[in-house]
Amino acid sequence: MADPVLETEENVTLLGGGAVSRATFLEVLEHAPKLAAADGAAERALDEGVIPDAVIGDFDSLSAAGQARLRPDSLFHVPEQDSTDFEKCLARIRAPMVFGVGFTGERIDHELSVYHVLARYPDRNCVIVGERDVVVHAPPELALGIAPGTRVSLFPMAEVTGRSEGLRWPISGIGFAPWRRIGTSNEASAAEIRLRFDGPGMLLILPRSELWTLAAALARHG
Repeated sequence: MADPVLETEENVTLLGGGAVSRATFLEVLEHAPKLAAADGAAERALDEGVIPDAVIGDFDSLSAAGQARLRPDSLFHVPEQDSTDFEKCLARIRAPMVFGVGFTGERIDHELSVYHVLARYPDRNCVIVGERDVVVHAPPELALGIAPGTRVSLFPMAEVTGRSEGLRWPISGIGFAPWRRIGTSNEASAAEIRLRFDGPGMLLILPRSELWTLAAALARHG
């Protein structure tokens, strides 16, 4: 396990090089004021007038001019090529919750690698925030208050089973696996849903509008 380079009691915004609107970036940063940037995304932060607390990556996309604008003690060069910059960051952040922005909406292979990393680090409270959806590795148990009819998608990254209350199509008795059965386009049928999983490996995907409801539910479950 990698040693932490950013350890904080505050929530962390983790900025990547993918698509993210200025409004989303600043909204998330308001709720998660510590900022980490994955490699060249640090320059996007600087352009928005925000100085990252930590910049982590192999620095193949961070220009020399960008490095010169950053504090030397905020730069954490991880030269190995066996992991993505997102994994390099997530493995080295210790915080109550991490909100990843700028990790969706561009290259599909890069986005898929983000979900692969979420499955590799099920103990990290990390929410990926897109312009349309939010994604999290589901904890063993979660209670979430959302409006009936809200889309609730479940996508397994491993073999996993679970139980549900408040879903239109209950998941009890289903053996999920990415090559067999998935659970996209389910929806809430009650004002609260409850999910329980027998092991790691399930991604929970909700509409972007449910970001802070999801964050509050994750915080309650620790």
